[in-house]
Amino acid sequence: MSEMRANRVAEQIKKELGDIISRKIKDPRIGFVTVTDAEVTGDLQQATVYITVLGDESETHDTLAGLAKAKGFIRSEIGKRIRLRKTPEITFEMDEAVEQGNRIESLLKELNDTNKA
Repeated sequence: MSEMRANRVAEQIKKELGDIISRKIKDPRIGFVTVTDAEVTGDLQQATVYITVLGDESETHDTLAGLAKAKGFIRSEIGKRIRLRKTPEITFEMDEAVEQGNRIESLLKELNDTNKA
């Protein structure tokens, strides 16, 4: 029961965070961000949000710094939008799955091109 509720809360946080980041945060360090996933602990106290950033390594670093700075604001916005007794503490992490997928795709393409030659 608790795990199902945590999943529902995680999906709601993911949806709301996408809106908050794109519409409410005005920090110039935050670039084009996509919220790819969110995980919430069973007790709903901690939330880990996975993001991808369009750009190079420095833009990624700047975006993470901007999001860390805006954590309090983001948490209060989440608290207003989602009815919970206590709003989870949010941590942001880069989602490496997209990068790994792109790398695997390029390796497969390279292997395929080699086999054709």
